[in-house]
Amino acid sequence: MAIKLLLGTFLILSSIHPFVSSLDEINSPRISRRMLAGTPSSTTQQYLAPHNRVRAKLGLPALRWSEQLASYSLWWGKQRKGDCALIHSSGNYGENIFWGSGRNWKPADAVNAWAAEQQYYDRGSNKCLKNKDCLHYTQLVWKQSAKVGCAKVICGRGDTYITCNYDPHGNVMGQRPY
Repeated sequence: MAIKLLLGTFLILSSIHPFVSSLDEINSPRISRRMLAGTPSSTTQQYLAPHNRVRAKLGLPALRWSEQLASYSLWWGKQRKGDCALIHSSGNYGENIFWGSGRNWKPADAVNAWAAEQQYYDRGSNKCLKNKDCLHYTQLVWKQSAKVGCAKVICGRGDTYITCNYDPHGNVMGQRPY
């Protein structure tokens, strides 16, 4: 009975938190506290509010916070902690990455940087202007994306690395973001 209950707990937790890889991790006080705590609502709002302001201007549905995506974002941020490299993970999520020199960058700074790429998006042709990047913007405003989860890590020599993951992912070739 105890083994069945523990195994059931593991299966539930591993489906919610895919980075739990063994039953031993569930018994770890560090992992258990993190899973029970989740992302503080004040932190989620620092990410959600600027995302949803940009989307509201276009009449798009608001994004909802996903702890699973936030866990994934944190996991990926920790992979880049040593080098701050602007390399995308290989997950099946949409992903925006931000790097800033120093520790004082806020979630809104990252979202605003991605939103600023709007000027490089040509809605008529559904393309970025020549030699310009707009794919962070189009992911941010992808109409079908419903959930987002983000994380911030301090990497390298004290720089800020913020990553947000979106589900379902956007930037599908041949489709318009909105």
